[in-house]
Order: sequence, then C-alpha cells, then structure tokens
Amino acid sequence: MTRPDYAALEAELSGLLGARGVSSDMRQREKASVDGARMSPIIAELLPLGIADLVAFPTTADEIAAVVAAAVRHGVPITPRGRGTGNYGQGIPMSGGLVLDMSRARTIHDVSEGAITADAGAPMAALEQAARATGQQLWMYPSTVHSSIGGFLAGGSGGTGTIAHGSNDGGFVAALDVVTPATGADIAHVEGEAALGYVHNYGTAGIIVRATVRLEPLQEWRGLYASFPDFSGALAVLRTLGRLQPLPRLVSADTPHVTAQLPPDPAFPAERSSLRMIVDVAALDEAIAVIEGGGGRIEDVREGPSVSSDISVLSYNHPIEWLQKSEPGVYFHVEVSGDALVERIDEVHAVYPGGQLHIEAGHRAPIGMLAGVYESPEAVLAGIERLGELGVGVHNPHQWNVDFRLAETVELAALTDPDGLLNPGKLNPAYAGPTKGAVR
Repeated sequence: MTRPDYAALEAELSGLLGARGVSSDMRQREKASVDGARMSPIIAELLPLGIADLVAFPTTADEIAAVVAAAVRHGVPITPRGRGTGNYGQGIPMSGGLVLDMSRARTIHDVSEGAITADAGAPMAALEQAARATGQQLWMYPSTVHSSIGGFLAGGSGGTGTIAHGSNDGGFVAALDVVTPATGADIAHVEGEAALGYVHNYGTAGIIVRATVRLEPLQEWRGLYASFPDFSGALAVLRTLGRLQPLPRLVSADTPHVTAQLPPDPAFPAERSSLRMIVDVAALDEAIAVIEGGGGRIEDVREGPSVSSDISVLSYNHPIEWLQKSEPGVYFHVEVSGDALVERIDEVHAVYPGGQLHIEAGHRAPIGMLAGVYESPEAVLAGIERLGELGVGVHNPHQWNVDFRLAETVELAALTDPDGLLNPGKLNPAYAGPTKGAVR
C-alpha cells in the first residue's frame, strides 16, 4: 500500500487551521499517542501500540469536520482524541496516521431547560458549571471531571448519577452532531436510537463533533465522609444508603488498605474503611442515622459547588489507580457488579491474590472495581470464570475492542466508513467478549 503523503496533508491542514493547528513534531506526536493504558499491566506489556504521523488541533465543530474530510481525501487513518483520560488504549493510533485532538473545541453553545449543547472538547466540569448557573445539573457526571463530553460519550460508560439513571448508554444523550468519511465535511445531526449508534464505540463509526445531553433540576448536595472499623461495616449499609430518597448522586466505599492509598485527607483516618456520599441535603440526617446505626463514624460533612467533583474523582477506577501508584507494577483490576460483592465479599476477595474491592451503590445492584496482584492474562481470565460462578458480573477492561453493540457498530461503520479509516484496530468483528479474547 502506498504511504499517504503526510507532508501534503500537513500543508492543507496548516492552511485550514493555521500553523499552530497541526504538528508533525515528534514530541507532539508522542504526547498525542498515549492514554492511561499503563493502568493495565496486560496492555502495558504491549506498548507502544502506535504513534501518530500528524496531530491536528481544530477549535470548532466545523473545523473538525473539515479536518476529517481532508484526511479522508488523502487516505489517512484518523484517531479521535479528547482529553486523553481513557485507560485502555482506545485512543492510541494503532495504524499511525492523524490524531484528531479535539480538546480545543470547547464552546458551550446553549443551555436550555433540560439540555445543554457543547462542542466535543468541552470539559464536563465546564458543562456542570454552566448548568448550575441556570439552576440545573448534569444528568450524568464522570469520575474524571475534566474529561471532554465527546470523549466521555465515545469512550465512557457511566459515572456519578448512575444510581438514579444507570449508565450513559441510554437517556443521557439527547442528540449528536457527527462527521464520518461518508459525509465528507458535512455534519450529520442524529437523535434517539440513531445517536446511540455513535456512543461508546471510540469513534469507529463516526466522530462526535457536538453533543446535546440531558440536564435535571439542581439539587442541594452535601459531601458526606464516614469511616468504619472494617470494610464489612461499610458494605452492610451501602445498599440502604443507595436507596435513600431523594437518591444520592454517589455512594462509594473502600477497604482500609485502599483508603490508606488515597490522597491525604483528615476524613480518611488510618486503618479504617472509608465511605463517601454525594447526598441530597433532604436525606442527610437519614444517611447519618444509617451510618451511625451501622457502627460507622461521621468524619465530615462538606458543602459547596465542588462537592460533586471532589468525591467523584475518588470513584469508579480512581481509588484502584491510587492503589497502583502506591505499589507500581503490582495490581490489575476488573469491573464487577452484583449483590455478591456484598454478600460474598470474602470469596470475591479470595479470587485474586491480594484482592481489594472498591464498591459503589449502582442503579440496580452494587458495582465496583476488584483489584488483585497481577500474575498473567491466563490468571485474569481464570479469575473471571470463578467470579461468574460466585454470581458476580464481570467486564474485563484490559482490551481496546469495541464491546458495546458490536454487531450494530460493525453494520453502521460499513456504511459510514467503508475504507476503515476511523480509529483502525478498535472495531474487531471477531471480538468474542470479556471472557474470551479480551486479553492477550
């Protein structure tokens, strides 16, 4: 295959975006070609997976579309990138080509009743701030609060707000503006089921350039920090706390060992299990009563606009990331769910050496991240089988393949990207799911 003329594409993009809007500098290319994949020891063993030949920095949705059209004309693969906060290689340009860095396309266009519209690179924290100014809040708020809206929708699956709403795959997205090789420089507007076709598939069927997502009325939140002598105490109250009315935005807890690795905070006393809540002020007294009735101790109650962000950044896989930082090269993790996380915790912890669970109240059942000492990919898969026998739902994140609506995405991409230029290597029709072919 003839190598694309990257010099010609760079010249064209320089005319479109200005000299600072495109780069072939090696430092820029290397920076744009990594994400948080080192969080996975399985993927880390395979790095580097690819490096960009060019990086483009459009600042508007129209510029994003024009860059995509230019790259397609030159036959150049395109890997979309938001803030680079993904953890498993989905944003790494495995075929080289152009990395489309959309982090400068940050305009928030409209905040209306029940919805907010912004360009793909707008940080989620900025959307939340804009919503608050109108007496509203985001329906779903990510654990990585500075991730971009486009990156969160294309790559993420849930966040703060999951208790009430489930994952972001459903009602969070009202409409998307997308660009594909088939549309050229034209932007397509999609809603409903059509919009869902571009969610959580890493830009393999189309690149989100602008999004309209759902808002809800602003609630008066408090950040509630509690601790228990051991993890079993936190587990015993977690589901009850997750059902309080109004529903909390987040309830999460960690073992004493994981708690000890979190950033220093007086609310994390030594040798105790931490439990944290984003709780509606109307349910605060009841939450305190449940915690104290279960043998817990209230460490602090905090208020202010940063409550959600401060506690959100210690949810989802972030506590396990702090655990990994404290002992580099030791731990891996898998995503887990189900009541067995509470009812059979000793057996769950025993599946992997050094087992440590971060747990959260979920939409229907607890969810969490189970960490263990990494031995081999085969040991990871064997543990997944054992967890399934215990009644634990498991997703193995140590792979970069699209695994949400795979068949539908393959079918859509055949129409929107017939030459396979969008994020090559990530849409694998033969991918067999989280327990087969998920690790290498």
